[in-house]
Amino acid sequence: MSTSLDRMADFDLSPEQRLVRQTVREFAEREILPHVEQYEREERYPLDLIQKLVPLGLMGPMIPEEYGGSFTDVLTYGIICEELARIDWVVASVVSVSNSLCAGSIVRFGSDAQKERWLPGIAKGEVICSACLTEPGGGTDLANMQTTATVVDGGYRISGSKVFISHAAYAGLFFVVASVDRAKKHKGVTAFLVDPRATEGITIADFPLRTLKRDNLAEVHFQDAFVPDDAILGEPGKGFPILGSALDTGRFSVACRQVGQAQRTIDLALPYAIDRRAFDRPIGEFQLIQQKITDMITRCQQARLVVYQLGRMKDAGVERCSMESSMAKLLASKAAVQNALDGMQIFGGYSVTAEYEIGRLLMEAKAMEFGEGTTELHTKIIAEIALGIRKG
Repeated sequence: MSTSLDRMADFDLSPEQRLVRQTVREFAEREILPHVEQYEREERYPLDLIQKLVPLGLMGPMIPEEYGGSFTDVLTYGIICEELARIDWVVASVVSVSNSLCAGSIVRFGSDAQKERWLPGIAKGEVICSACLTEPGGGTDLANMQTTATVVDGGYRISGSKVFISHAAYAGLFFVVASVDRAKKHKGVTAFLVDPRATEGITIADFPLRTLKRDNLAEVHFQDAFVPDDAILGEPGKGFPILGSALDTGRFSVACRQVGQAQRTIDLALPYAIDRRAFDRPIGEFQLIQQKITDMITRCQQARLVVYQLGRMKDAGVERCSMESSMAKLLASKAAVQNALDGMQIFGGYSVTAEYEIGRLLMEAKAMEFGEGTTELHTKIIAEIALGIRKG
């Protein structure tokens, strides 16, 4: 039986990129995998596992070396996210949020002072990042956000609520979007870099979920929280392009993570289909099981190719790849969810027991299908760009 590394869609990866994949895979299997199920049962945030990323430079692949990062190309960054997510959704999410949404935005749009203040701490694992974007009634409709930023002497006061916020309770940096003028819709959106530990008026509340318990997703409430003028990322009312650029890269890293999850279901299903016997035969010899395995491998490879294409476009300097990022997120989401469903069918009743991780992977994959834009939103974006209704 061939290993998953033998036939990956990486025929045009450089030797260095293949080495990164192998290194991160071995690290994740050795240092993270033994703890995932226990942490899930304990609903324990993996702070100790996150710190293990730092010596390998995995906390700052999108941060320039002058700020302590291990700056690399976008595709290699995606491979890191893929291999970490193959083992643990939460650890991969820390890297993804920190680099795609927060550090990446600071690198592209931040002032020199903002870069000096935030980037070294992120690269060292001292500052965990959290992106406060989604609102209770808004979902993906970010242009109509209810959170406001009112001008006061020396800065702004932010009021509003955000939900489904990853890493909030442990974060040292909030990437917050709020409107300075809701009548202007997207032209009022402004991005802020907020220190939650030094800002009064911020309340972080538990947001109980049936899955993703190790992440401790939260509700974040802002009640006249004062932030100084120098907390603005970019300019007032110019946050929507910053958000769009961040989401392009964010959707790339999320799609990479979903490819990793899709690959994990294959890696679990193949040996099980050989070991599990029915009617005196390995179930892998039955054609219906073979069909599921074939579909799982094929859809994972298809998603990986589209995701890697997006990474290469970013490396080539294409600033906005909205259509391609939506394609990558859409295909990878579907691959992760359907692979988990097929994998559970191969495991049968054992898939819903605590003994096997395959059932947990379905819940995680389905939850991530909503993150960084729903399937319906990405379907709409792809069609509207192709039809010329939307710019992309």
